Amino acid sequence: MTMPEEDANAVRALQSLANSNPSVRLRAALAVGTDPHARFVDGLIERCGVEPEFPVREALTWALTRHPSSLTVPKLVDELRSERAQARSQALHTLSKIGDRQAWPAITRALLTDADDEVARSAWRAALVLVPEGEEHALATVLATQLGRGEPATQLSLSRALVALGEVVMPILRAAMTDPDPRVSRHATATERLWRDPDAGFELAIGEATRIVALGATRQEE
Repeated sequence: MTMPEEDANAVRALQSLANSNPSVRLRAALAVGTDPHARFVDGLIERCGVEPEFPVREALTWALTRHPSSLTVPKLVDELRSERAQARSQALHTLSKIGDRQAWPAITRALLTDADDEVARSAWRAALVLVPEGEEHALATVLATQLGRGEPATQLSLSRALVALGEVVMPILRAAMTDPDPRVSRHATATERLWRDPDAGFELAIGEATRIVALGATRQEE
C-alpha cells in the first residue's frame, strides 16, 4: 500500500531532525514549525532531549510553541521526569516559552534544586513565567535555598530570578545575608545590592558583598 504524500512528507521531516548535518536538522525544525501538525510533537520533544546544537534546540522549541499547548504541555511535563538532564532542561525551557500556567504544578522543588546546574537554571526561568499570583513568596523561599550555589553564571541566574520576584524577596534575602556560610551570605548580599541597583553589575555587587562579609567576620573576631 502506498503511503499518502502528506504522511510521507511527515516521515521525511521527522527523519531529517536526526540527520548528521546540523543545517539539515535546523531546516527540518523550521519547516515543522512553519507547518505544524500533531504528528510532529513526539518527534520534536524526543529530539530536544538529545540535540547537541543550541540553534537547533532553539528551533525545536520554537516549533513546539507553534503547536497547541493542549498537545505539547502534557508531553513536556512528562519529559520533566526524564533521566536525561538535557531532556529536563529543554522541556523546562520550552514550557517557559509556551507560558501555559497549567504547567506550574510540575515545577517542583526537586527541579528548582536539581543537581544539574542547567536544569536548575531552566527551572528558575520557567518558574518566573509560570508562578501564579500569590505564590511568589513560596517560590522565593525555595530559590533562596540555592544561594551560594555554583559558578558565577549560575549565581547570576539565581540572583536575577530572585530580583524579578520583587519586594517579596527582601526579608528572605536579609535573613540569608546573616547566614554563617560566607558563600550564602555573600551571594545574598550581592543579590540585595542588585535589587536596589540593577545597573550595578553582578561582578561589582559580588565584589562589594565580599568586602561586607569579610568586614563582618573581622568585627566578630575582635
